[in-house]
This record gives sequence, C-alpha cells and structure tokens, in this order.
Amino acid sequence: MLYIIRHGKTEMNAKMLMQGRSDHPLNEAGIAQAEEAAERFAEMGVKIDKVYTSPLRRAVQTAKKIAPYAEIIVDERLIEMDYGPYEGMDLRNPAPEVISFFMDFVNVPAPEGMEPLPDIVKRLGAFLKDIVREAESKNVLISTHAIAMKGALEFLTPESKGSYWAKNIGNCDIYAAEAKGGKFSVPVLIEDGKDRWEGAE
Repeated sequence: MLYIIRHGKTEMNAKMLMQGRSDHPLNEAGIAQAEEAAERFAEMGVKIDKVYTSPLRRAVQTAKKIAPYAEIIVDERLIEMDYGPYEGMDLRNPAPEVISFFMDFVNVPAPEGMEPLPDIVKRLGAFLKDIVREAESKNVLISTHAIAMKGALEFLTPESKGSYWAKNIGNCDIYAAEAKGGKFSVPVLIEDGKDRWEGAE
C-alpha cells in the first residue's frame, strides 16, 4: 500500500510565504500535525515499513515523527516545485503573472523561472514507477510537499486532467493508493482514519 503525506506546517506556511525549495523546519503546529498523523496511522492499524522523503527538513521531520522505526530514504525527486525568483513571495500579494497562473493551472504555463508542472508530474511519475512493486508487499510512505504531491496525484489519476493543481492539500493531508499487478489504484484521501473519495473542486 502506498501512502503520500504533505509535511506539517512551517513558519513560512504560517506567514503565507511561497515556500518551495527553501529549507525550513516544522514549527510547533507542524510537529503536532505530524504527531496527529502518526496517531491516525496507529488508529488504522497501519505500520509503515519503508519511507521515502524529500530532502527538505520539514518533510524528513514529518516522516520521522510518523515512522521513527522505519527505514527512511531521501529521494531528490520528491522535493518541492522550484519557484525560482518567486521563492518567498507573499501569497497575500502575489505578482500578476503568478495570479494568472494560479487562476488557470491547466492552460496558463508557470511563469518564467518556475518549474513547469509537466516536469513535476514526470519526475514524480518516474519515482512512483520505481517503487510500485515494493508497495505491493509493503506499506510505503512518501513524505513530500503540496505541489509535488499534486504532481504525484496527477500521475496516478490521468483522468483528473489537471484538477489536482487547483485542489487545496493541507499540511499532513494523506492520500492512499493500492499497488497491484505493477499499477497503482486511484488515490483516496484519508480523513479521520477513514477512506473517502475526494472529487475535483
């Protein structure tokens, strides 16, 4: 079984600043969120066998809170989107070209200097192909970031046609997908220890 989690909250999140590849640790709220996620897995009776994480501290910390006993492997492909010159931008007052991008992710390309969304799907997809067989026999956790996670969900759900880009993924939200016959099922959002379908918003 595959589980994908977004890291817990950081001060950059709290201040509503664009946080891509800058390396910030979890704040107190983020640590609590990661601990609550660990409790959710325990309530579901899920023991994580192996963890893959982004190299950034917030993702590594989240992974260690959830599965301190498991093997943890850092994979560069799980890093967050490269925001380039827009790193640290105040999301309450974004640049006009970023507003256009945010309003129509499917048809408006990322502003110059940002990592293109198709590239994110490609690198997350390559990673998922590499671990699918492993996830057939183990509970595998991926600890990553909001946009990287959306790239993974887009790869796993081709019929979404880009709908995940506009979907809100909160800190420590978890999706699960079953691995069988070398393929993953459509991912399901886990909430309060229960699986439920989450449509496009």
